[in-house]
Amino acid sequence: MTTGEKLALLREKKGITQEKLSEILNVSRQSVSRWETDISFPETDKLIILSKFFECSIDFLLNEDIQENEANSLDMSIDDCCKFIRECGYFFLATSLDNQPKLRPFGMIYSNKKALYIVTDKRKNVYSDLIVNPQIEMASYNLSTRRWIRIRGRAEADSSILIKEEMINAYPLLKQKFDGDAEMFLAIFKILIDEFNIF
Repeated sequence: MTTGEKLALLREKKGITQEKLSEILNVSRQSVSRWETDISFPETDKLIILSKFFECSIDFLLNEDIQENEANSLDMSIDDCCKFIRECGYFFLATSLDNQPKLRPFGMIYSNKKALYIVTDKRKNVYSDLIVNPQIEMASYNLSTRRWIRIRGRAEADSSILIKEEMINAYPLLKQKFDGDAEMFLAIFKILIDEFNIF
C-alpha cells in the first residue's frame, strides 16, 4: 500500500474531508489530493503533523511493508467494527464524569457505513454522563477468535428519524420497550471514532 493510499484510508477512518485536512495542515485541498493519488509527496514537516494527527508512525506512512496490527485496523471499515462487536454479542462502554470512570455492558450497536450508533434510555445515568462528557471508550472480546476490539471516540446525540427507524429494524425489541409514551425516552448516540484497534 502506497503512502497516498494510506493517507486516504486514514483520513476516511477519521471521517474528515480533504478540505478539512488541508485546513489542519495549512495547505491547499489540491495538495492533499495529489498526496493521496501519489502524484506528489508531503514535506517532512507535514509528515510529522500527519503522523501525530493520525496517531501512527512516520515509518508506517512511508513503508509499504505494513505491520499486521496496523494493517488490520487500517483496512477495517466501520461496518467491520460493528460486525466484530455484534459477533461478540455485547460490548463495554466506558464513560467518565467528574474524573470517575464508569464501565457499562451494552448489547445494541448499529452501523450505517458512516458511523456507529448505540442506544440507551434517557432515564439512565449513562445518558446524562454522555451529555456532560461525550468522551468514551468501547471494548469487546470475541471468545471464538480470542481477539479484542477497542474504540476511542466521542458520543454525539442523534435525533435522526431515519437512524431511529434503522435501529428499530435492527433491534425489534426497541419498538416494544419504547412504545407509546415511552418513545420520548429513546436515546441514540452516534459514535465518532478517533481511534480503534484490533488485537
